[in-house]
Amino acid sequence: MNAGMHDSLLDEDLRAFRASFRKFVAAEITPFHAQWEKDGVVPRALYKKAGDLGFLCTTLSPAYGGMGLDFRSSAIVCEELTRAGAHGPFFSLHSDVVAPYIEHHGSEAHRQKYLPKMASGELIGAIAMTEPGTGSDLQAIRTRAVVDGEHLVIDGSKTFISNGLLCDFVLVACRLPDEGADDAPGWQQMSLVLVDADAPGFVRGKKLDKVGLKAQDTTELHFESCRVPHDNVLGARGQGFLMLMTELARERLVVAVGCVAAARACLDMSVAYVKDRVAFGKPLSKLQHTRFQIAEMATEVELGEAFVDRCIQELTAGELSTEKASMAKWWTSEMLGRVADTGVQLHGGYGYMHEYPIARAWLDARVQRIYAGTTEIMKEIIARAIL
Repeated sequence: MNAGMHDSLLDEDLRAFRASFRKFVAAEITPFHAQWEKDGVVPRALYKKAGDLGFLCTTLSPAYGGMGLDFRSSAIVCEELTRAGAHGPFFSLHSDVVAPYIEHHGSEAHRQKYLPKMASGELIGAIAMTEPGTGSDLQAIRTRAVVDGEHLVIDGSKTFISNGLLCDFVLVACRLPDEGADDAPGWQQMSLVLVDADAPGFVRGKKLDKVGLKAQDTTELHFESCRVPHDNVLGARGQGFLMLMTELARERLVVAVGCVAAARACLDMSVAYVKDRVAFGKPLSKLQHTRFQIAEMATEVELGEAFVDRCIQELTAGELSTEKASMAKWWTSEMLGRVADTGVQLHGGYGYMHEYPIARAWLDARVQRIYAGTTEIMKEIIARAIL
């Protein structure tokens, strides 16, 4: 089985890192994941175990408890979890979405407070952007923060928040313009605010019943006159939208990495099944239509892997553009949908049984075209860069 990135992109240390993390997944995640899917959440202790072994926040500076590795280590973590069908532990959100915001845009006090404990797994992070009535239109968010002396008072609701049950703090996108900028365009009024889970007025909503990704906890969050110190603003007031635009390229590449790894897994499952399944007196793999379908799946997976490898190299070199990351995100997520659907079809009725990994992979694949920016939003970003 292809593990993901082509081996030529990895040095000896990263190959050893992959082998070590694969053993961790086999010992600490795979045997328990079915139960976590029933529970709708993974245990907090898993993050601590991963942190103790250096598998969280791997790109974080050693000054803040990280390993100082590049994005290839993050890709390995994502690939290995996906390869195992283990979507419950959302290490990528914690390590490659939340932590970079704090490292790149937070104050030194923010970095010292959150990052070392994120790397150790003592603190679990989340980010809250989407609201019930806004979806991808981040400029239309209604959650608002107002200044009250040395504090901010936040009111509003967020939905579809991954790690919402487990998080110890959440990075909240809200309306908080710079002083005197109340009439500025919507994007200039957005700020990012760090909210600890024990802050007065922070309320966890219900756990959401998703179609797939069953072991990954997703909730609503409510802020009811939630009070946090004024210093909890990340960076400068009114700069939140610009921070999002800066960091979303990495998040979208993380999704693309997971998509090609999931597509590879679907291909491998399908190849194994059609070789073993007999119909009309011979294996399905001997039927021309089946062979053509496998050939198409394999070609799409190879194309996706090659493009994502290139994007990983560009991100590592600090050269990945927003539009290139958007290309990777929309194409690989749509490709995964095609490959997973074909895999289900090749499995016949068994492909529709939840006990078969291909069925769960098919369910888990659908949301990839929605979160971190829908396919339609990705295409608009690309078009704006070209036209």
